[in-house]
This record gives sequence, C-alpha cells and structure tokens, in this order.
Amino acid sequence: MIMTDEGIVLIRQNFREADRMVSLYTKSYGRLNLRFPSVNKSAGKLKALSEPFVHANYRIYVKRGAVIGCVTGGKIESVFPQIRQDGPKTKMALHFCELMFRLTPEHQPSEEKFLLLQEALNSLQKTDCNPSLSPAFILRLMTLAGFGMDKPALGIPAAFWETLHNADFENLGFTSPQDLLNLNKSAYICRRFLNRYLTYPLNTLKDEDISDMARNLDNYDSEFEAETQPAAAY
Repeated sequence: MIMTDEGIVLIRQNFREADRMVSLYTKSYGRLNLRFPSVNKSAGKLKALSEPFVHANYRIYVKRGAVIGCVTGGKIESVFPQIRQDGPKTKMALHFCELMFRLTPEHQPSEEKFLLLQEALNSLQKTDCNPSLSPAFILRLMTLAGFGMDKPALGIPAAFWETLHNADFENLGFTSPQDLLNLNKSAYICRRFLNRYLTYPLNTLKDEDISDMARNLDNYDSEFEAETQPAAAY
C-alpha cells in the first residue's frame, strides 16, 4: 500500500549501515515509525526529509501486514531555518518534538495534535524563544491527550490559564511579576504531570535546564495536594 501525508519529524536514529529509523507525526495517520533506506550514503536523496522537525509531504510504502513502513519520496515544506540558526530555538523545537513522541500513541490520528506542533514551530520560527513556550505547549498537549485540568490550581487566575491554553504562541511574552509567578506555578503543574506520566525523564528537559523560574517548584507540593483530589493528580 502506498500513501501520502503531511508530517513532521519527531526523532531519528541510524539503523543498520545506511538507513535511518524516524518517528514521524503525520496529519492523517498520527505517529508512525518509518524506515528511510540508504539516507546515510553519500548519494542518499532522502536525508533532508529525515532530519528533526522538518515539515514535509511524504510518500510512504507499507507492505501488507508490516508494522513499519518505508519512505520512498517526499517534498519539503519547511526546514525552519531561523530555528536551526539559533541554539535556544533549536533546543525548544527538539523539546516540542520529544514531547509529541513521548506523549502520543502510535497509529492514532489526531489532526489537532499535528496542528499544535506545526503552530508551535511556525511561531518559534518568527519570534524569540521565551520560558512560557514549554508550559503552554505541554498544557495544550495535555488537553488534547485527555489529561487536561478543568480549572487551574495554585491560585492561577482563569484569564492567565486561558491565555496559556489558547493565545498565539508569539503573544506569550509575560513580564509582570504576577504573570511570572503564575507562569512559575503553571510550569510546576507541567513538571508534576511529566514526572508522574513518563517512565523516564525527557532528554530535552534536564533538571539543570529548568532555569531560575522553576527552581523552587517543589514548594507548591503541599498547596497543590490540598487543592486537588488524588484522582486528578495524574
């Protein structure tokens, strides 16, 4: 069976001598594990299509009964050059992709999740990287994955919570002390979810990378436990 679909590369790793295995989040089919044959050879024609956070249209061949398909061609839509030229932006883009890889099941289509990742990368391409992007992306992905919270905890105002969930990513540059405090609390909720849901930590979010904003997140533990029921604590 041959199928074509729009997709974004989440992760890739070398396979055998010259191939690559790629996790691709597609618009119509969800997350797929695919083989890119011979891309590590000097004459490999599909190498650019297998790089992290490349957005492209892919032609995929899947044998009857096979679990893993093979990419046979494609056309690049964007490689996000402004992201690749900036270290913090590249790290944030890889963070978005790893979250999609770790928090989405295989072969379960969700156009909304695809559009979330596409919107986040498009915004990161156009604007500066800031600490609000990661919590906003995680909270939106939590909602799409069925783990969202009906209302904010820790005294976070409903309007701020709504902004993190629905405002354009490029409009999330918070500067006031109160907004930064609310962002700190939102980051705590995200980290708590990730710590409990994931079996091992994200490679793109090590403890030393959390930054000054989130160093004292553990101070919210008792307050969060008092506000939420055990069943809602992920």
